[in-house]
Amino acid sequence: MITFNRELCCNVGISAGREWLVTNGLGGYASGTVSGMLTRRYHGLLIAALNPPVKRTLLVTKLDDIASYMGNTYPLFVNRWRNGYVDPDGYRWLGEFRLEGTVPVWIFPLGNARLEKRVWMQPGENTTYVRYKLLDAPQPVTLEVRALVNYRDHHTNTHAGDWLMQVNPVPHGVEVVAFDEAVPYYVRCPQAEVSVLHDWVRDFYLSVEDYRGYDPFDDNLAVAHFSAVLEPGSAVTFTATLDADAELDGAVVHPLRRAYEDALIAQAGAPESPAIRQLVLAADQFIVERALPDEPEGRTVMAGYHWFTDWGRDTMIALPGLTLTTGRPEVARQILRTFAHFVDQGMLPNRFPDAGESPEYNTLDASLWYFEALRAYVAHTADEDILRTLFPVLQEIIDWHQRGTRYNIHVDSADGLLYGGEPGVQLTWMDAKVGDWVVTPRIGKPVEVNALWYNALCVMADFARRLGEPDAAYTEAAERAREGFDRFWNGSIGYKYCFDVLDGPEGHDPVMRPNQIFAVSLPHSPLSEERQRAVIRACERYLLTPKGLRSLASDAPAYIGRYGGDLTTRDAAYHQGTTWAWLIGPFVAAHWRVFGDVKRARAYLRPMLRHLEEHGVGSISELFDGDSPYTPRGCIAQAWSVGEFLRVWHLLEDEG
Repeated sequence: MITFNRELCCNVGISAGREWLVTNGLGGYASGTVSGMLTRRYHGLLIAALNPPVKRTLLVTKLDDIASYMGNTYPLFVNRWRNGYVDPDGYRWLGEFRLEGTVPVWIFPLGNARLEKRVWMQPGENTTYVRYKLLDAPQPVTLEVRALVNYRDHHTNTHAGDWLMQVNPVPHGVEVVAFDEAVPYYVRCPQAEVSVLHDWVRDFYLSVEDYRGYDPFDDNLAVAHFSAVLEPGSAVTFTATLDADAELDGAVVHPLRRAYEDALIAQAGAPESPAIRQLVLAADQFIVERALPDEPEGRTVMAGYHWFTDWGRDTMIALPGLTLTTGRPEVARQILRTFAHFVDQGMLPNRFPDAGESPEYNTLDASLWYFEALRAYVAHTADEDILRTLFPVLQEIIDWHQRGTRYNIHVDSADGLLYGGEPGVQLTWMDAKVGDWVVTPRIGKPVEVNALWYNALCVMADFARRLGEPDAAYTEAAERAREGFDRFWNGSIGYKYCFDVLDGPEGHDPVMRPNQIFAVSLPHSPLSEERQRAVIRACERYLLTPKGLRSLASDAPAYIGRYGGDLTTRDAAYHQGTTWAWLIGPFVAAHWRVFGDVKRARAYLRPMLRHLEEHGVGSISELFDGDSPYTPRGCIAQAWSVGEFLRVWHLLEDEG
């Protein structure tokens, strides 16, 4: 169990920088800081996916809570205002914070009383519960709570002006209708007396948004005041929900949440390590519904919280770790079937926009990762039914890539390698773009794309043989690609490694990047054993950090060791030295494959376990600075970071 003591909780510099996350499997979530201070536009108690898994909308922002006990008043909430002033400073009364599964729990010592607060969401519902329980006290505690709400896209801010919402009294609370076309939602507490409000609370200061170069000020509307008396041992539950008929009894619904998480741990084989159990629960936070007319049980993967939706590449990379190693192959099957519906001109979508528009297809490698995800699934389950169902989709993907598809993606007949790219378009995972500026265009033949292409052809040949289909064309194409891959070898300097891109507008790109590690880590490697060892040594020497691999060697002229600032500054650093946590997966897998040293391979993973107590508590971040002390950055919880860690941890456990 991850626990912070009073010393850490009362240090607002620490407690406002540690964030919690709970999710509902629909794309909705609740999130905030240990201190209770709002620091992001993405913090709130109910951010609902109005068109699951997208159209995520902040509805209920926070509960301002004040406890009164034995003549003393304790404001338990924290606000920071436009002028930078913190008032009230309720973190001073916080004695302990912990995670129970994914449920955040706060303990407030109030004299000789102890008040507990916890927050959770129900799976499959746009409903958040906040429960207060008086653990120890010789006398009752009076709890006063003011509910603050909103109705905005979670990527935006509110400057309310004279906005009038409709706030209607309902049994045990209020119904809020933000405007005529808005979805109604509710804040209710059956144990409390309630009065209706309509008071705008303006100029909350969101420090992280300021750091990120965005509008740092936000307004929220106070819609209700609740008052309840807590007897020793009793509890009150506040419900924020879209459902007018939601269950309001916390004593009924909280055991359901615990049972859900207990079942996830059991499915994963009840790992002995508390950290791995925590990551099993973190893995579930990314798996969400994406129902289709022909696939009502459709599933997908949210790439990262708070701001990413589901991305094709990220989904396929994360799939084995999030589902297979956690004992949930049926979820992997649903994801694979869901994405098959979106294959177009041999391509998987790069991403699904948050507002629900048509998917974007600007990706050179997502379709190739689909082969690897399916290979891992079939190897794990021996499910030939889905293989037979999806085999025509795989044939279509190979065919389109060989004859040519969007963005000049095609196989070069001269060497059998895959080429792609056009000016102004980002196609690889190094996809930062600001306006018309593509930071790392990588037009030509990227090394990881061609490692994936070779792997996909080998996998396809294996699948064909398994199904009794002709395999010669795939075997021949794979051999041609393997021979062509020899061109990537940069043996002209002392330290030998792979070119990052061949045949680009300016020729071959010799910059040292981590993309070559996939030529070793994938099941089918086009490199000799000697060259595999050389790639691992080069990556270890120039790119490895305790939190993953740098995206660019630190001695490169374009290297940027700190990730931060406004969007342009951040994107300039995104793939120019920033450390990516997910890359520890392929590095460790490659190292174990080549050197066979389980103990050493596992040692590369252990620093990440300590990371579970920082940034997004209980999960793994998207990024870290390339320079020491490798400060966590980007998303507080990233699907492929968690998935790849679990995949290789499980791999090494199987190997002893």
